[in-house]
Amino acid sequence: MNKPVLFNSIIKDDVIFGEHVKIVQPVNLYGCKIGNNCFIGPFTEIQKDVVIGNNCKIQSHSFICELVSIGNNCFIGHGVVFINDLFSDGGPAGGDKAKWKNTNIGNNVSIGSNATILPVSICDNAVIGAGSVVTKNITSPGVYAGNPAKKLLPNKTK
Repeated sequence: MNKPVLFNSIIKDDVIFGEHVKIVQPVNLYGCKIGNNCFIGPFTEIQKDVVIGNNCKIQSHSFICELVSIGNNCFIGHGVVFINDLFSDGGPAGGDKAKWKNTNIGNNVSIGSNATILPVSICDNAVIGAGSVVTKNITSPGVYAGNPAKKLLPNKTK
């Protein structure tokens, strides 16, 4: 009988940590910057050139790819995936980083579990519903949900 292959956490020396960061392993962290008072849940990968602000909570099973910036006081739910490659030539960019795009998340943003965030900008004080797919910039505060994510308007009936 063959033994299973075991994978351990990878936390590279090039990660810059603020004060009072809590990490639940296993995780993969490399080349990123994590602010003060942050929580990183298990089975999370945060790649190089990612910046996470202060007082953020990144829940388990999330994937934060290169070129993502997350502001202060943000919540990233379980299984949230960020994407930096839009397949602009009909297929993956591979190692051609010139084809990758940035994602910028403002302050006080909450992203629900299993959301997918394409290379966009999300303004301060936005809520992204669980399972949403954000395909375009979000420029005004509010609650967004769906595929593609759209602003939910309050019911105006009396």
